[in-house]
Amino acid sequence: MKKFAAVALLSLGVVLAGCSKQEVAESAPAAEPAPAAAAPAAVTKIVVGLDDNFPPMGFRDDKNELVGFDIDMAREAAQRLGLEVSFKPIDWSAKEAELSGKRVDVLWNGLTITEERKQNIAFTAPYMENHQIIVVAADSGIKTKADLADKVVGAQEGSSAVDAAKKDEAVFKSFKEFKTFGDNVTALMDLSAGRLQAVVVDEVVGRYYVAKKPDQYSVLDEHFGTEDYGVGLRKDDGELLAKLDKVLGDMKQDGAAAKISEQWFGKNIVK
Repeated sequence: MKKFAAVALLSLGVVLAGCSKQEVAESAPAAEPAPAAAAPAAVTKIVVGLDDNFPPMGFRDDKNELVGFDIDMAREAAQRLGLEVSFKPIDWSAKEAELSGKRVDVLWNGLTITEERKQNIAFTAPYMENHQIIVVAADSGIKTKADLADKVVGAQEGSSAVDAAKKDEAVFKSFKEFKTFGDNVTALMDLSAGRLQAVVVDEVVGRYYVAKKPDQYSVLDEHFGTEDYGVGLRKDDGELLAKLDKVLGDMKQDGAAAKISEQWFGKNIVK
């Protein structure tokens, strides 16, 4: 009788225990679904990094306002994209750090497309062709690159002019000295002062200054190569890059880019 009672009590305990677990399971609240990942904030503004001493692409006028061909191109493109645009002068030799540090969103200021820069910068399609010309004093007697032997030659630090000059190894090694400057204006001032005998500079910039002082400067027929300008973005900004490429293509097709070019260069030199 005692054995039968023990077995009955044990069975009852198992049944009660099972009921208890089931009730707990049924009363537990359903797990809430994981929150959806927040969508990235929509881009409403772009900050253009530039050298504000790079006429006629980007510089300050008599009223200290930023003007230039690339300024007008960027404003037109931003308007078509429905974006606000602002311009931030930067140390051009640190342009890649400014871009990767997200202190600017694009580099739009006569930026030459090079294989080395492509490693860290995403470029739009080229919009202009440029040459690295050689500016000398009009009375210097320098006529060719060979005449630059034993001469002091200058260029803007961090510019493609430096790379272009170094690429012509034989001529570069013939220089007495190669000096770099914070901007082209300072280099040209040293040329005028006789501290340099030649300046290697982007054609659009060099010819702008030569046209202002044709009695002081002249441009050699030879140059240090042909290159293309493009707009530079961060490599992970693929969406903005695609939109800019489309807008620039539209501006070429409908004549807006040509109109801006004619305002600054007297003719359409957009590629």
